[in-house]
Amino acid sequence: MSSSVLYDAPGPKARTRNRLYLVIGSLAVVAVLAFVVYRLNVKGQLDPKVWDIFNNAGVRTNIRDGVLTTLKVFALAGALSLALGLLLAVARLSEHRAVSWAATTFVELFRAVPLLITIYALWVVFLTYKNDLGVIGENSAFWGLVIGLTVYNGCVQAEVFRAGINAVPRGQVEAAYALGLRKYQVMTTLLLPQAVRSMLPTMISQLVVTLKDTSLGYVITYTELLFATRTMANNIIVNGENPFTAVTIVVAAIYIAMCLALSSLATWIERRGRRTRTGVAVAVAAEPAEQPGVLDVTGVSLGAADGDAKKAER
Repeated sequence: MSSSVLYDAPGPKARTRNRLYLVIGSLAVVAVLAFVVYRLNVKGQLDPKVWDIFNNAGVRTNIRDGVLTTLKVFALAGALSLALGLLLAVARLSEHRAVSWAATTFVELFRAVPLLITIYALWVVFLTYKNDLGVIGENSAFWGLVIGLTVYNGCVQAEVFRAGINAVPRGQVEAAYALGLRKYQVMTTLLLPQAVRSMLPTMISQLVVTLKDTSLGYVITYTELLFATRTMANNIIVNGENPFTAVTIVVAAIYIAMCLALSSLATWIERRGRRTRTGVAVAVAAEPAEQPGVLDVTGVSLGAADGDAKKAER
């Protein structure tokens, strides 16, 4: 039976108990799923007419447009949050106290404020405007959502960058300064490349959070996936009811698919990074050609050895 300091291999009784727990847990999950399906059937949510709405071209178009607007916000907010996070991380590590304190205050403040409040405050206080018809412009909601996501997730990414930079061994930094490199050269050529490489899976995991947080756009009436599908469900009546449950299940499946895609990317990057950190095999140097008077591996001159052999023959 193999064992280690942190883990002891289970014995026969423990294995039997674990199998029992697995069976009980699986039965519990199946029972919950069966109860959910039963309740949906009782409420009429499994009626084929309810799910037939997704065969309508207009419904599919609304869902497609919602996915595209969600991805547009995510792409812009994700890129800006990474840039802001890098800037804040470098500022927090600055030797100038004023810069470091300002960055620390900014990060701690917006990490403490709920994202929903940040998005709503940006939309109401700074970005709302009305056109000639007195209607609030769509771009205000778009930028309110993008800036809110950028500020909050940028603060989180700043801590990820800072952790990666602090994880670089101090000896490498001291060696770089000993070689005459300046501060910005040490940061750009030594610290940041290693920090990004080591923390890349965590960064992508935070991007998954950014993608999910785009659903908060419904608060400021931005037509992302959740708001667009809820509005669509309000305009559809099946069996005298709005199909909110069916639409919510489909939207949840879409969000899960997008988040799983990003999570799979993070896992692939982590595995690839683990393989590359194993190192590169050093090539074996070729043996030098034998020349008269050149020492061999024993340290004896080949020419001298030949002379001694001739003397022995004499």
